[in-house]
Amino acid sequence: MKEIIATDKAPKAIGPYSQAVKAGGFLFLSGQIPLDPATGEFVPGGIREQTDRVMDNIAAVLAEAGLGFDAVVKTTIFLTDLANFGVVNEVYGSRFSAEPPARSTVEVKGLPRGALVEIEVLALC
Repeated sequence: MKEIIATDKAPKAIGPYSQAVKAGGFLFLSGQIPLDPATGEFVPGGIREQTDRVMDNIAAVLAEAGLGFDAVVKTTIFLTDLANFGVVNEVYGSRFSAEPPARSTVEVKGLPRGALVEIEVLALC
């Protein structure tokens, strides 16, 4: 059995997918890009602002499922430029306690709507 998780405090899906799906004791979050949920547009600024917005979007979806960042067990970060890794790492790391999740970070040629960063999350329910 699966349960779809959706909130208006994170951007609506821009394709045929759900913000998150709860199944088998896990919460699978779709990748979040730096869209403002109120406007559906990118947040102004560079990689720091985009990463902050992505993390805020993740927090909103987790909260809708009754979870926080402490429930996250694995993340994947997609960057269009690994030169941004230091800034992303700083912003990302500020959201986790002393026991951060497992993580992969990869550089990709492009991301939806021209985003600089996308992060997907797997959490325990």
